[in-house]
Amino acid sequence: MRLIQFTALVLMTLLAMKLLILPRRAVSSYAVSKARWLMVGSTGVLGTQFLLQFMLGLRDLGVTQAAIINLAMFLPCSWMMGLAVLFMQKGYVTKKDKYIGLIAWGLVLALLSGAAIIDGQPLLCDTPELRGAEMAGSAIYLAMQGYYTWRHLTNLRAMRQTLANYYDHDMGGLLNGIQLSIFSLAIMALMIPLLIYTSGPILAFFCIVAFFGFFYLVDSFCLYTVSSSHTSIMEAEQNELEMEIEESSENENNNNTISDDNLLRVEHAVEKWMATGGHLRSGLKLPNAAEEMQIPRYLLSMWLKQMGTHYSEWLNDLRIDEAKRIIKEYPDWSNEAIAQHCGFSDRCYFQKKFKENTGMTPAQFLGD
Repeated sequence: MRLIQFTALVLMTLLAMKLLILPRRAVSSYAVSKARWLMVGSTGVLGTQFLLQFMLGLRDLGVTQAAIINLAMFLPCSWMMGLAVLFMQKGYVTKKDKYIGLIAWGLVLALLSGAAIIDGQPLLCDTPELRGAEMAGSAIYLAMQGYYTWRHLTNLRAMRQTLANYYDHDMGGLLNGIQLSIFSLAIMALMIPLLIYTSGPILAFFCIVAFFGFFYLVDSFCLYTVSSSHTSIMEAEQNELEMEIEESSENENNNNTISDDNLLRVEHAVEKWMATGGHLRSGLKLPNAAEEMQIPRYLLSMWLKQMGTHYSEWLNDLRIDEAKRIIKEYPDWSNEAIAQHCGFSDRCYFQKKFKENTGMTPAQFLGD
């Protein structure tokens, strides 16, 4: 067990160093910078936990003694990691997000200290009162992590909608890394009670799994900051924010509905735009499409929302309809040519969307 603790200490040190040496351009934004320092703090707290376990030999004293340090350290570690993910998702955190973790940590420390005062024994002594406080502390920890997981998943759904309402093709793959990070953090949280109250080979197994999970969280963050994915997501979110500002300034009632006059205006603009083949141009983002239609982008977005769809879904349906026409009228065209004509980014994406829309491949549709 001491070998595992020492290995974990070295791993946390290396991960903290990796976060600290990220290129300046990768952490230039406020949100990324805050997320980076929260992760540094999280790895530092976890490294301190393993250092205390290693130096004091708490596992040798008993599970209860080790659980005290684990609860006191794991909770702020998960709290900071949860806030880091929120910063990466939305660029900010609410006061509630900040204080939920702080309150949970304070409650756990109060429970442990109160148990030591009630039983009249030193804090690291194994007593029924302290074991009860540890169980209650574990429940508080899981409740806190449940809250942050809910916030992460809620934001993830909103991010998918933002991407779908900006790009003309499915960009949800950009969020796969964030989604896996959320699930890794949630799984690690569920494992914490096992790490606290087990020992022997079972503990060693769960420690190794937790190490890999924590390594993935930090490593995926580092890769995300230096990739183009972050820029693409931030661009879509900035557009969403600007549309909300435009809508609030134009719509005094702010009732998220489009007037009949504006509805007719958008419909006429869309019909005219489609007649010129505007929907068949590849790589067309929503602001560019709205500019070509000569209507405000927020009106186009509201119109699509009223129709119960997103920009990328709407364009895909229009392009699939055009593809159906081309397949029937020009059966000798290749899938590559059809994809290029209809505005799809590539042949594979066209075939995937065609199958999702019709339940058939282009070849099957031709022979139908």
